[in-house]
Amino acid sequence: MKKLSVAIVGCGGIATNTHLPILKEMELTDVTAICDINPAKLAPFEEKVGHPVEKFTDYREMLKKTKLDSVHVCTPNYVHAEISCAALDAGANVLCEKPDAMTGAEAEAMKAARDRSGKVLMVMRNNRFLDASDVVRSLIAEGKTGELYTGRCGWIRRRGIPGAGGWFTTKAQSGGGPLIDLGVHFIDLAMHFMGSPKPVAVSGCTYRKFQNSTISDSVHSAFGEKKENGTFDVEDLAIGLIRFADGRSLQIEFSWASNIEQEMNFVELRGEKMGFSIHNDALTLYGEEGGHLTNTTVRVGQNFGHMRYIHHYYDVLTKGAKPIYDITEGIDMIRILNAMYESAETGREIRL
Repeated sequence: MKKLSVAIVGCGGIATNTHLPILKEMELTDVTAICDINPAKLAPFEEKVGHPVEKFTDYREMLKKTKLDSVHVCTPNYVHAEISCAALDAGANVLCEKPDAMTGAEAEAMKAARDRSGKVLMVMRNNRFLDASDVVRSLIAEGKTGELYTGRCGWIRRRGIPGAGGWFTTKAQSGGGPLIDLGVHFIDLAMHFMGSPKPVAVSGCTYRKFQNSTISDSVHSAFGEKKENGTFDVEDLAIGLIRFADGRSLQIEFSWASNIEQEMNFVELRGEKMGFSIHNDALTLYGEEGGHLTNTTVRVGQNFGHMRYIHHYYDVLTKGAKPIYDITEGIDMIRILNAMYESAETGREIRL
């Protein structure tokens, strides 16, 4: 089988440490082009590819001069939609890092580009491929949870601000702080388990209290490039509530820094028959049996979600696999995040 010609746009940490190593291990992909607006990143990244590639500082030029089967968009958030749309229109399939876009209108534009091109568009949802997620989907499919009617999710850190002063903390480039950075992961996972209910209202609060902190206790703070005396105009904590059209609800909390015991990510959902929690990838089921309440710990493997999601994307391209994600879910996600920020600014619930 002829290898698929792949380009990576954005040669930062997520491309270097995640996408590229996975692509290099796959027999059906060949990285043939790379692009980054910082030319100093290109040669070091080419060395990691392991063979000569075409190098560009403008993705438009890359799309004009190369014939690509697949483009991985690994850039800062503010150009996710722009590059994805251009790549789709150029005839390439697209795998974009999260978040889908900065605004609902941008996400709608991505859907329109997908539809008119007939190509595959997927946005990273790696937590759908946790081992724990596989177990939960099976339980739901077997009817063992009953209706999942409410719950909470979050990713909270004691001190874990990524790239302080750089694009992560610059709203014009990131779209926001931990809500848009971390929220996509676990709001998506909770809604995925709930069957993608339609959000109708959002309320929330955001806070910025640790922009001057230099302490870190999280490996995740290594993401991004810190910039001394740079911009920090995003929140470091967001908390809120999402209401769905069928009356269900979801509490959310995401932070880069707050005075808590320790870093933790979680999805907890309550079902009529059984509830469950995924805490730092560990799965526990809460039910009853023989007139007694039961807590059951399920042994699950490590998180290889990124690897499995990328393999799934290529299974969609080459084997006709049904995509686990659709951009319509991304449109709802970005509308939720934008509404949460609007609610925090206005002090009122936002109807979607």
